[in-house]
Parts: sequence; structure tokens; C-alpha cells
Amino acid sequence: MDIIFGRNTVKAAIKSGRSLDKILAAKDIADPSVREILALAAAHSIPVVRVDKRKLDSMTMEFGYGEKPANHQGVVAVAAAKDYGTIDDILGLAQSRGEPPFIIILDGITDEGNLGSIIRSAEVLGAHGIILCKRRSASLSAVAFKASSGAAELLPVAKVTNLSAAIKELKGKGVWIAAADVTGEDAQTAALSGAIAIVIGSEGEGISRLVLENCDLKVRIPMKGSTGSLNASVAAAVLMYEKQRQDKHKC
Repeated sequence: MDIIFGRNTVKAAIKSGRSLDKILAAKDIADPSVREILALAAAHSIPVVRVDKRKLDSMTMEFGYGEKPANHQGVVAVAAAKDYGTIDDILGLAQSRGEPPFIIILDGITDEGNLGSIIRSAEVLGAHGIILCKRRSASLSAVAFKASSGAAELLPVAKVTNLSAAIKELKGKGVWIAAADVTGEDAQTAALSGAIAIVIGSEGEGISRLVLENCDLKVRIPMKGSTGSLNASVAAAVLMYEKQRQDKHKC
């Protein structure tokens, strides 16, 4: 894992502006120095999770000595394997290619393997970037990076505080927003060509209500089997391919 541990080290990482996905702090520690770290994390919009000390022991075991965990001092930061980009980076890539923006927005995708697979499909199928939410989201960790098979190096991945606000920003720049939803129009007949962002929700809960309300249309993948659903990364790839197919047909 890409982790930083120890109070001074974590504090320095936050102050330096390094890309951190979250801070894990032991539940039973209320030391002033830990409270300072948590306040710094809040000021930098870094999610904080209070966990049992044994979780931190397990995470730092490989850095310890004599079958004992490293001295994490009750604080561990999980760092991104690569710095996150911005929405402007994504739009800039589209502009540099002379193409209308094609963006994938992930709402509640927490499996890092799925995230990596989606990034890989997005790069192969012509998307210009991925947008994640800082909370309820998988991290751009070493696991996600590996699952992307190198695509994470080529495609901007932006992490935002509020997905609804990000969607409104994209709509203000002429990007159409399509939500993957079982109640939507058949993706084969829905209008997916041109400047568009496709929103993919979690397999269990789907797209959150507020995000769904801000989308322009809903699309679904027609199913013929009896299982009734696709893995989130597979569903994303199918919709990306359909968007690419419609673009080529329109040309």
C-alpha cells in the first residue's frame, strides 16, 4: 500500500500538498498533536476515518521489526500512486485532440480493481478523463494503478469534493450528462454522441439521488440473461463503446 505513518511525517505530507486520499486515526487517541493533524486534514478537504488501532498495526506491519508493527503513533495517511488531475486537465486534453469532451464520472465506486479497469477501458475507448468524489470512492492506489495496465499514466483522474457541483460545471461548458440507470432509455437509441459525461454508480446502490437529479438523461444496457446486471467496470466499458460507435456512425 502507499502509506505514510507517524505524526510528524503525516503532518508534513499534508502541509506539502501531497495527494492524500484519506487519513486513518486510531479511535482511542485524543492527543493534541493528533487533533492538530485531523484539523489540518479537514482544512485540506482530506477525509478522516477513525479506526481500531489494530487496523493501523496491520497496515504498518511490513515496515516494523521483529514481528511488530512500525511506530505509527496512531496516524496513517493513504497516498495516491499518482497526483490527481483537475477538470480543466480533462477538458484541456479533449481540446488538444480537437475532440468534444468525453468524461466518465464515478459515483460510489469503492473497489480499486474496478476503478483501475474503468480507467483502462476509458483510455482505450477514447475518453478524456475520469472524475471521482473525495468521499465514498476508491483511491488511485497501487492496486488501481496496476489494474489500469498503465492507462492511469495517460489519462487525467480528477477527485472533487462535490460531484453535483462538478456536473453543473461541466453542463455550463456544454457537456451533456448521461446517467447509467436501469430505468433509462436503451443506450443504443439514446443520444450519446458529442460532448458527454457518463455517470456510473456503485453496483449495490447505483447513482445517488442528488447526482441523478442533475443528469440530463438516463440510459440502460439491454439485458437478455437471467443474472440481471453487469459488473460496474463492464457496464462502463459497454456504454463507452456505444458512445464511440455513435460518434463513428455520426461521422
